[in-house]
Amino acid sequence: MNTRLKKQLFATTLIIAFAGALPAMASSDHERARDAMRQGLILPLDKILSIVSARQPGQILELELEDDRIDGKKIWVYEIKGITPDGRLFKLKVNAQNGDMIESRIRSSGTPRAKAHDTATQ
Repeated sequence: MNTRLKKQLFATTLIIAFAGALPAMASSDHERARDAMRQGLILPLDKILSIVSARQPGQILELELEDDRIDGKKIWVYEIKGITPDGRLFKLKVNAQNGDMIESRIRSSGTPRAKAHDTATQ
């Protein structure tokens, strides 16, 4: 299977996974996220998913949009949990405004928890 087809399949899987999670989001949370996107405070979800799929292949299991504080500054953050193609769990924190990776954790096989890898300092 070629790389382009793999990326398209992965993106489709992400969209389907997120679509399934939408009913679980409270209506007010959904409206808050939509308003933030319209105001230019966050990137559209398909753009974020494209960025994430390029950095971390796998299947998305959970996706949350949260407002967080980093260095005393309020920012929107996507917290994404998933599973790599080889079966390891990952957790990512992505700046929702620009798509920058804030944090990336991948559990090693047989290891209860892998150390956090803070990509913001690289």
